[in-house]
Amino acid sequence: MYGTSERLLRLLSLLQARRDWPGPDLAGRLGVDVRTIRRDVERLRQLGYPVHATPGAAGGYRLGSGAALPPLLLEDDEAVAVAVGLRTAANGTVSGIEETSVRALAKLEQVLPARLRHRVRAMDSALVRMPGRGPVVDAEVLTVVAAACRDHERLRFTYGTHAGEVAERDVEPLRLVHTGWRWYLVAWDLGRADWRTFRLDRIDGPPLPGFRFTPREPPAEDLAAYVSSRIATAPYPHIVTLRVFVSAEVLAARVSPTSAVVEPIDAHSCRVRTGAKQFDYLPFYLAHWDFDFEVEDAPPELAEKLGRIADRFARAAGR
Repeated sequence: MYGTSERLLRLLSLLQARRDWPGPDLAGRLGVDVRTIRRDVERLRQLGYPVHATPGAAGGYRLGSGAALPPLLLEDDEAVAVAVGLRTAANGTVSGIEETSVRALAKLEQVLPARLRHRVRAMDSALVRMPGRGPVVDAEVLTVVAAACRDHERLRFTYGTHAGEVAERDVEPLRLVHTGWRWYLVAWDLGRADWRTFRLDRIDGPPLPGFRFTPREPPAEDLAAYVSSRIATAPYPHIVTLRVFVSAEVLAARVSPTSAVVEPIDAHSCRVRTGAKQFDYLPFYLAHWDFDFEVEDAPPELAEKLGRIADRFARAAGR
């Protein structure tokens, strides 16, 4: 059984961890009755925490936003993750938050216990960051899109396509996917009546939120694999399917998800789908994998290109 102060801190931590909490669920987590939860919620309100209550069978409690940011309760691992994330954000793919991240990190490190400060500094001293060369995303764009995904709100924005076309798009956002260098939005495009993948760095200006919508069935269970498939093949006129004689796990560790889709066949081989604007560089891209492969489906030009290059290298090797 928790004491009153300890129970209040635990209650606050639960409210911060999830958007909505039914009263009986909170009572069960804390080992008290629902009336005690109501009293504790009132104590939190007196301390300045905006806890909203919804009556009825489907009601519950939600920690809202107030005029000032209330103190956050973080577990040890959460505090370390936030500190490392802030350090990374100072040299990341989101523009406009570098200085803000440094200020927030200074405040966090000031209140970190010594044991956690040591963990953060140890991790930071072991990291060597290479300057990013990929496109950066405006922080406001990222924030607006993320909020719309969470709240199921439509978005309208001006978008520049891979082909250079610019048009207004009205979408129902589903999820954000980050590949390490780029941010993508998976959304239902209302104008095209189909799922589309949008690069956030191609959105011109902050998107405009609209009406709320009922979420649709996602286009795939694994959205990361879905985005990988779309961006590795969809933009290219030539699609190639290969069987590579190595496990999917080994090859996936060496291939960017933005350049190829890797699917397992058995323990010793996998199927790879990739795209290309032209075939000039594709043989050399395949050669650097250092694994045997066979072409399952590709335009005849690829087989001819592979044959010419194979003959050239065989002659160079004196065979």
